[in-house]
Parts: sequence; structure tokens; C-alpha cells
Amino acid sequence: MRALVPFLCLPLVLCAATSHAAVRSRAVEWKVGTTVFEGTIAWDDAKKGKRPAVLVIHDWMGPSEFTRGRAEALAQLGYVALSGDVYGKGTRPKDGKEAAAAATALKNDRPLLRQRARAALDVLLAQPETDPAHVGAIGYCFGGTTVLELARSGAPVLATVSFHGGLDTKTPEDARQIKGKVLALCGADDPYVPPEQVAAFEQEMRTAKVDWQLTSYGGAVHAFAVPGAGNDPSKGAAYDAKADKRSWAAMQAFFEETLR
Repeated sequence: MRALVPFLCLPLVLCAATSHAAVRSRAVEWKVGTTVFEGTIAWDDAKKGKRPAVLVIHDWMGPSEFTRGRAEALAQLGYVALSGDVYGKGTRPKDGKEAAAAATALKNDRPLLRQRARAALDVLLAQPETDPAHVGAIGYCFGGTTVLELARSGAPVLATVSFHGGLDTKTPEDARQIKGKVLALCGADDPYVPPEQVAAFEQEMRTAKVDWQLTSYGGAVHAFAVPGAGNDPSKGAAYDAKADKRSWAAMQAFFEETLR
């Protein structure tokens, strides 16, 4: 592992298991300071050699079957993917109240959030299947906020995709450190990402001369790509099958352009 990240331990392989098709997965653990984190690496065992890699960051409920499933879906597309963790092994919210507390604590400490995201990225970079010159990151809701902060930190990420994530930041001037391209996928009616936040993000990207795209899905609200978000848009967060399908296709096209 890199000497410039002394707080990061080498990933510890815990287990290996066959998933569907040729996709396989293994659990990994790492540390930031004294805090232990855990994630799952997914890759297509039928492919040989190094390949593009994608970091997947969870929503406010923490690592879940949903994010592990997205990592496996990326593996089926030919990537090696890490379903990451920025909460820590012992933090798995049981409900919205606990999730809000965990996510808010990190959103209020962006340097710590960036440090933890970078630690997960370094674990992915260290995998034998990873081509470190072609790495992307995606995140959902809180995870979308996280991967944007990772990009703003200057991390070596060629393609960053935020699915219905918060677009705000305390340091918009850091956008000049972004090394790759950015794709923000938003619900047009997301009450948690209001028009003024979208406008500020667009101006931030323009000022920093980032290669960026933003797509808004009509009728979609927060968490539109998460099946567990329910089906009542009036609550501000709900699954939208059309927006989910369209946004996943947009991500694939974006990655084909930037990571292949």
C-alpha cells in the first residue's frame, strides 16, 4: 500500500464465494486510525488480467445488499468493484433516525469524510484485478455526496457518478482539484436537492472548468434508484423504476467513454 497513506492497513481477505454467473466476491477489511471498515470486492472470474475499477459508496443506511448487488452488477459489466464503507464496521443504522445521525456527522466533517472515502479507494486500487489508471466511483444519496467530495479532494478518479446525491459542499473552490469527469444524476423533484443547490453545483463546475454533466429525471424524487425507498413520492424519497433504468444506462455510457 502507498506510503503516503500510513493510516491505511493492507486489505485483509476474509472469504471468497461464487455469486451468479462468473462473478465472484470476497470480503475485505481495512483501518483508518483505530476504526475498522469492511467491504466486498466483486469481479468476473472468467476475465483475466487487470480491468477498470469502480468504488461504490452506500446511502445513509450504510453498506447493504443493495450496494453489494450494484458492485456485482458492475462486475458483470467487466469492472472490478468495491462495495465500500465510510461508517465503520460497528456502525449499521437500524432506522432513519440513526442513519441521519451517522450521515450528518460525516457531512459536517468533510475532511474526515474525504479521508474515509480515500481509504476505501486505496483498498480498491490495491486489488490484483484493478487497473489503477482507470478507476471510477459511484454513490447513492449520501454516497453521492461522498464520491463528489472524493473527487474534489483530488483523488485519482477518472469518472465520478452521483445518483441522487447532495451536490453541496463547504469548499466549492476545491473543484479545481478534480482530476476526472463528473456525472450528476438527479431527481427533478427531489426536495433534498433544491434548484438553488443544483445551480450552485453547476456554477462550481463551470468555474473550475470541470468536464461535467447533469441529468434530471422528470417526476423523480430522492432515492429514485433504491428499491427499498418505497413508492410514495409525496414523502420526498421513493423508488422510480424508469429513472433507475435510465440512470444506470447513463452511468454505463459514461464509463464506456471514460474508463475503457
